[in-house]
Amino acid sequence: MYNHLNSIVLIGMPGAGKSTLGILLAKELGLDFIDTDIAIQVREGCTLQEILDRNDYLYLREVEEQVLLSEDIRGKVVATGGSAVYSAVGMARLSDSARIVFLDVPLQQLRKRIGNFASRGIARKPNQSLESLFRERCTLYRQYAHITVDCNQQSLQQSLDSVLQQLRA
Repeated sequence: MYNHLNSIVLIGMPGAGKSTLGILLAKELGLDFIDTDIAIQVREGCTLQEILDRNDYLYLREVEEQVLLSEDIRGKVVATGGSAVYSAVGMARLSDSARIVFLDVPLQQLRKRIGNFASRGIARKPNQSLESLFRERCTLYRQYAHITVDCNQQSLQQSLDSVLQQLRA
């Protein structure tokens, strides 16, 4: 059984597969699972897009930081929202308690996976393009990652196997 700090945090762009892979990883390792986007929605009582419609992307990032700082992540696989890396204090807390795994998916694959970029509930600057967001965030993902998994052209099972292999290395 996996035992390094007993927690794993998945980071990456929207559409990288953090939530889907996170559930499979938790099952494989016998850990609990939490999706911080769902925790945000439960806390706020509405969807991420509704939060953005009522407030702005900075408000969503503030709520996300509160969730990152308050959720009990011990013994869990955590799928973070794509913008978690904007919170230095949130990421420091996660890094102290877990292995941070960056699911690296190329922009062209993300473009295919994200059909609803404008309405998906992505915390981004007004009118910011997917390309601009990708460039901005990838630097942060690499900065915080303990492990980077290249998910380019990999099936879900291949990505899961890659994560498990690197965690056990």
